[in-house]
Amino acid sequence: MFDKVAPRYDLVNDVLSLGQDRRWRAETVAAVHPRPGQRILDLAAGTGTSSRPFADAGALVVAADLSEGMLAVGRQRQTDLVFVNADALALPFADGSFDAVTISFGLRNVEDVPTALAELRRVTRPGGRIVICEFSTPTWQPFRDAYRNYLLRALPGIARATASNPVAYDYLAESILAWPDQRGLGDLLFDAGWRGVGWKNLSGGIVALHRAHA
Repeated sequence: MFDKVAPRYDLVNDVLSLGQDRRWRAETVAAVHPRPGQRILDLAAGTGTSSRPFADAGALVVAADLSEGMLAVGRQRQTDLVFVNADALALPFADGSFDAVTISFGLRNVEDVPTALAELRRVTRPGGRIVICEFSTPTWQPFRDAYRNYLLRALPGIARATASNPVAYDYLAESILAWPDQRGLGDLLFDAGWRGVGWKNLSGGIVALHRAHA
């Protein structure tokens, strides 16, 4: 599915989020706080858009994704980045390989979230951190109802007009509505061995930025 949407993936994300995705990604970078020489795993990196700021800060970033189509587009656009085909449920990295791990809008697509969180914990050094940027649950009920209406009615129409594979975006709405709320994901992180779990709501809770340490 993601192979088919790869060519216009970044553009469609910008349109569907009304440009908010750039702010969400900036918040993610700030939370990771990349530094020169730091080793960072950017999982579900897609075309490498999310990885670019880490590399620009001097970090040694690995852009990992399961979709070969996404990786192919990324390698064409970001020739200096390291792209690796990787399954979140069995990461091809040694224990404690990274100072920080991050995943933006990808954890929701993993078949076994607890196993993925445990794998991310395994490849993170002691004291290292995780930052997850993911869709979540708006905190104000009227806004929550309006957002649900947008997902079910407006989003499919916008996707049909802009995406290379609009059917894939029907799945997007379904997966967002089925995803745990802020506390639910926090509990999953704790159960996977992460500590100091906390989160920050963005755009009224449409997105939540979860943070924890190994």
